[in-house]
Amino acid sequence: MGTKTVDEAGAEPGTEATDTIDAQGDEKTVDITKTDTQDEVTPADDAEDAEDREDADELVAATADGPAGVGQGAAAVVSAVLGFVSLTGSWIGTVAGARQTLVGQLETSSSASVAKQIQAVYGDAWQTTALWAGLFALAALVTGVVVLARPAFGSPARPQAPWIKSVSWAGVALGVIGLLLAVLKYTDALLGLPSAS
Repeated sequence: MGTKTVDEAGAEPGTEATDTIDAQGDEKTVDITKTDTQDEVTPADDAEDAEDREDADELVAATADGPAGVGQGAAAVVSAVLGFVSLTGSWIGTVAGARQTLVGQLETSSSASVAKQIQAVYGDAWQTTALWAGLFALAALVTGVVVLARPAFGSPARPQAPWIKSVSWAGVALGVIGLLLAVLKYTDALLGLPSAS
């Protein structure tokens, strides 16, 4: 039993001839011709095609707007970093504190009381450092809240990525903690100046 194709020169693509042996042992040649059948189009198929086209159009529109969440992700990271800086201290806070120490030394006379000297040299510098830490904490808090609130004012078809929410919440939490510590340091409720007695 074998399969042979009809003469290659005269055969159309998809037309084959098959040699078969019937029950009596005689060889027969059977022509199998490929027929083109068109699929019938039903209204349900038209509806599915229309939905597919709409989905494709929405996908093209979404990708045309640009990558989703790049700015939000960057702002979330900035919020977390600002919150971290508010807790650990910043270069600008250190410089401002050192400057205030120098100003306190220059403005305080040697005949001033010890309490006044401590306040002018150390207390004001401590409060300046706390003020800068509070500003960084407030910036972290505001940035984190803006990132978390952004989806309410944006496109509802583009949800915010979970990692952006997590990093934003971290920035908000660090901002709240940093702001609380800055206020406590500034008011001398936390690590106040020693009394000069």
